[in-house]
Amino acid sequence: MNFLAHLHLASLANSSLLGNLLADFVRGNVQADWPEPVAAGIALHRRIDVLTDNLPEVRTARQWFRAETRRVAPITLDVIWDHFLARHWDSLQPDISLAAFSATAEQQIVPQLAGTPQPFIELNAIMWRERWLEHYADPAHLARVLSGMAQRRPRLAALRDSYQDFVDHYAALEGLFFQLYPRLMAEARAQRL
Repeated sequence: MNFLAHLHLASLANSSLLGNLLADFVRGNVQADWPEPVAAGIALHRRIDVLTDNLPEVRTARQWFRAETRRVAPITLDVIWDHFLARHWDSLQPDISLAAFSATAEQQIVPQLAGTPQPFIELNAIMWRERWLEHYADPAHLARVLSGMAQRRPRLAALRDSYQDFVDHYAALEGLFFQLYPRLMAEARAQRL
């Protein structure tokens, strides 16, 4: 799961949106470094990552990536799941539009940015201004996201090429998304993540 899915699941679980978004930017003993709700949000994000990486649907999806992109498949899949969530938002979360959800998340997170790592502050400045969560619905946006990630991290250059795996297996990946994501939503609502 990437930014949108983590924030969505966190909201369903009544967890800290800041903590869930911040998790990839912090290391070490988060219990000692962050207030309890933020630390609990970081922990939820990490549990979701471990859980989703081990789901049978995710293991199946990884096999659809070519040999030269399979190493980066987990990262690409995180972005792909956000695409399908954004694309099907209205059917999965009909009580609030994606734009309204994004605005609410921004209003909750931005006032709490003081004291967070500088790269996280910079990410937030760009993410909210450019409306990333809403743009995930556009498949072409994924090509830009994956290329940008590949450019920033040269050892992950295969991310650029993994977009083709997404295109080649679009319908099958969409089917897997609908097998796994509603279950995660139910688990989040039941506070079982």
